[in-house]
Amino acid sequence: MEWVDESLMSGTPPWLASAEPAAALTLRWSGLTHPGKVRPNNEDAFLALNFNGGGVQFLGKVGSAPLSDADFVFAVSDGMGGAKSGEFASRIAVDKITHLLPRSFRRAALGMSVNYQDVLPELVTSIHRDLTLLAESYEECAGMGATLTMAWFAPGWMYFAHIGDSRLYYLPAGGALRQISEDNSHVGWLRRQGKINEREARTHPRKNVLNKALGAGHQFVDPQVGAVSCQPGDIFLLVTDGIIDGLWDRHLEEFLRTPDAVITPAQQMINEALSRSGRDNLTAVVVEVLPG
Repeated sequence: MEWVDESLMSGTPPWLASAEPAAALTLRWSGLTHPGKVRPNNEDAFLALNFNGGGVQFLGKVGSAPLSDADFVFAVSDGMGGAKSGEFASRIAVDKITHLLPRSFRRAALGMSVNYQDVLPELVTSIHRDLTLLAESYEECAGMGATLTMAWFAPGWMYFAHIGDSRLYYLPAGGALRQISEDNSHVGWLRRQGKINEREARTHPRKNVLNKALGAGHQFVDPQVGAVSCQPGDIFLLVTDGIIDGLWDRHLEEFLRTPDAVITPAQQMINEALSRSGRDNLTAVVVEVLPG
């Protein structure tokens, strides 16, 4: 297991540059979204797909496949805005990935240098521009915006991009759960600085006030990007804030370590969060790394 900060990686990603092939891996995933108990519509969205030189394939809510002939992408997004513009914004955010990210695979196939540090910020910026243009062009889209947290799996590596307060967690084989993404809020900053604890962050009156998001009137975006090497036994969790409203980090780790024997890990997360809160839309995607 290895956490690699974005500042430590440059040039061609290791899955393209390495002379030795990465160990064969398989991914097993489950994803689910739910409107919750209070809101009439669901402004959350999630994405599961794989892609290679032959094209893009959308994946089901549950499945498994070898990480050999294709790359995999999973993402969650939480929309915001009046009427149904929040619902529209989150759908744009995840759909845009299907058009932009596969270009990097095609460029690599042509022998061109591909750097996730360039690809992912470019993708996020493009989505931000589209949401901003829609908000400026249509009155009903004014103020629309979205969070985005995505994980791109290639042999041996998980590359990620994040903006907003949806979250990406990493449970390494034999290690403790850690939150990889940084909540883009003042409350998130206070938590990272150790000035408040998890309980205080969850009850803070400004916990949902974001200082970074796609669209939503922000002039610039500066997404968090990074990479994690992965091996059999590692688990990755992507969630929107509706899940966090109901579940503490210790709950997340407990459910990932001891999955239900009947329902999928994503369904378990949704059910447990609903039973404890359900005041917001909820989305969870669980990706397990297995031997090839």
